[in-house]
Amino acid sequence: MSEPVVVVGGWASPFVTRVCIALRLKGVEYEFLQEAVGRKSELLLRSNPVYKKMPVLLHGGRPVCESLVILQYVDEAFSAAGKPILPADPYRRAVHRFWAEYADAKLHSPLRTLRGMVGGDKADAAEQVSAALRQLEEAFVECSGGKPYFGGDDVGFLDIVVGSYIGWFGAAERIAGLPVLDEARTPRLAAWAVRFCAHEAVGDLVPDAARLVEFGEVLRAALAANASSRP
Repeated sequence: MSEPVVVVGGWASPFVTRVCIALRLKGVEYEFLQEAVGRKSELLLRSNPVYKKMPVLLHGGRPVCESLVILQYVDEAFSAAGKPILPADPYRRAVHRFWAEYADAKLHSPLRTLRGMVGGDKADAAEQVSAALRQLEEAFVECSGGKPYFGGDDVGFLDIVVGSYIGWFGAAERIAGLPVLDEARTPRLAAWAVRFCAHEAVGDLVPDAARLVEFGEVLRAALAANASSRP
């Protein structure tokens, strides 16, 4: 019997979304344990005592933390299942890892500003995201080699990383009233996003923008309530 696979996290987190997509892409069955909004479970804190963040992948009870690390672990631990997530060629693998790190470094923080989770100038944050997406559009041309995905013929590591933000692009546009993934400025990336969301391994794992807007309101209220209850 194979060892059980459990994902600890929240459905709205792009970092959790990417782990679920990777497991589905590999055809690995898993149990999803939803964290309560605004609180961290004992299982999460015990499994990730260093960063105390989701997601956590439990494979046979052993925790693996940090989403990019988890994606690489899934690719290696389930190498016989499904298609490879990372490119086989060492140089291409390094290039994809570089752009994945770039995406997280350049997208996460300004998207939080656009969503109203942290303070800051929303117009400046929108421009930061737009500049990053223009760079990623160039990376798409390089990495895809004229094929449908960053990974070539099929969804791969970099597709999963960048694609996990698509729902929040739409939510940020609605909340801030500013364009994020703009077809006029990044047409190839916009077309890729449609293909990515339509992929059989992705489907409903990328949350709907309207649902994310509602979630953002619930999360802000929960965080405010937790802050006011502290001595």
